[in-house]
Amino acid sequence: MQQKITYAGTVSRSFAEGHDLLERLADTAVSVKQVERLTRRIGAERVAERDALVAAFQALPLPEKFGVPAGVAAPEVAAVMADGGRLQILDRAALAPAEPATAAAPAATTETAAAARETWEAEPIPAGHWREDKMALLLTLDSPVSTTDPCPTLPAAFLDAARMEALARDLSRHVKGPLADAADPAMAPAAAAAAAPAAPAAPVYQPPVVQRRQVLASRQPWPTFAPIVAQAAWAQGFQGARRRAFVGDGSANHWRLRRRCFGSFVPILDFIHALSYVYAAATAGRSRVIGWAIYEQWITWVWQGRVAEVIVALHDRQAELGMPEADEPDTSPRAVVARTLTYLGNQRDKMHYDEYRRQGLPITSSLMESTVKQVNRRVKGTEKFWSEAGAEALLQLRADQLSDDEPLADFWRRREAAATGQRRSRRAA
Repeated sequence: MQQKITYAGTVSRSFAEGHDLLERLADTAVSVKQVERLTRRIGAERVAERDALVAAFQALPLPEKFGVPAGVAAPEVAAVMADGGRLQILDRAALAPAEPATAAAPAATTETAAAARETWEAEPIPAGHWREDKMALLLTLDSPVSTTDPCPTLPAAFLDAARMEALARDLSRHVKGPLADAADPAMAPAAAAAAAPAAPAAPVYQPPVVQRRQVLASRQPWPTFAPIVAQAAWAQGFQGARRRAFVGDGSANHWRLRRRCFGSFVPILDFIHALSYVYAAATAGRSRVIGWAIYEQWITWVWQGRVAEVIVALHDRQAELGMPEADEPDTSPRAVVARTLTYLGNQRDKMHYDEYRRQGLPITSSLMESTVKQVNRRVKGTEKFWSEAGAEALLQLRADQLSDDEPLADFWRRREAAATGQRRSRRAA
C-alpha cells in the first residue's frame, strides 16, 4: 500500500491529484495529507540513502574514484548531461541571499588542484520565491564509430523556417519578430525547391541509441550536487567507458562540473543552443530573405564543425553594424551579434560536431531538456510552494521514477528486508 501511495504522490501533478488517482483507480481511501506525509517521508529516506553513498564515495582514494567499481561492467559509450529547472521555495531561511560557493564548500570528487581553486558561479539572488533545481542525466549509449562523418549534410529539419523560429524563440529571448510563414513571398524559393525533382537522398543523421538512463535531481547547490552526479556515474562504471561525452548548454557551472568530475569526457556544446544563437545573429537587422539565407549558410558550417568560418563572418557583421553602446537594448542587432560572437568564441573548442558524429557521440541535450520538463511537471507551478526538505524529497523520488534501472523497486525490497515487524509507539506522558 505504501508503494502505491508514494507512486501516486510522485507521478501526479499534486498530492490532491494523487489522492484522486488512488480513490478512483485503486479504491484506496487515504486523505490528501496522508499522501503528502508518506511521499515526503519516503523521499527523505531515499535522500538519506543517496547522501550515504556519496559520503562513502568521497572517502575513497583518488585513483579509485577514477576507476570502475568491482563487479561493474563499464559501458562502451557513456554520456553525462546537466541542466536546471525552476520551483518555488517558501522557507524563510531560503529567502536570505546565499553565500557564493567556494572551494571550501563540499567539493566534487575528481577535481584537479587547478579546479579546486576555481569557484562555482553563484546563483542570482532571487527577488521572490523561484529557485533553481539541478538535474543531471547519465546515459549508457550504443553507436558505431565511423571513419568519416556519417552525416555531413545538415538535416532538413534544421532548414524548416517556421520550426526553427519556434525553436530559437524557446531557447533565446533575443529572437524578435516572425521570420516567415507559409504565405510569405519570401518562402517562394523554398516552395519551388520542394516542387523540383527530388535530389538523391542525403544520409540521415542517426543519434546514438539510448540503452539506459539515470536521472538525478536536487535542490542542493552545485558544489554539493557535483559529487552526487560523480558518485552515480562512478557506480555505473562511466569512468571506464571507451567513449565518453559531457554535453552542456554553455553554462559556466556545467563546464565546471565536467572539469571537476569528468575531465576525461569529451566536452560537447548542445547543437540546438548553438543554433539559437546563430539564428538570432543571422536574422538580426536583416530582411527575411537575406536573414534566412545567412542562417542556412552559417548553421551548415556549424553542423560541419566549421565554426571558425562563422566567427569570421560574425566579426565582419559586427564591423558593419558597429559595437553596441553601454545602454543599448540587448535585443538590438549590434548587441545580438556581439553576444553571439562571445558565446561561440567561448564554446568553439566544444563544437567539432563532425568529429563527434564520427565517434558516435551525442551532439544535442534534447533528452536532458525533455527530462527537465518531466521533473518540472511535478514540482513547478505558480501555486506550488515547497519547503527545502519537501522539495528535495520530491525531486529525488521523481528522478527515481524517471530512471530506467528502477531504483525505487530496489529501495522497497531493502526496506522490506530491514523491517522488524514492530511499530514504534509513543510513551505515555
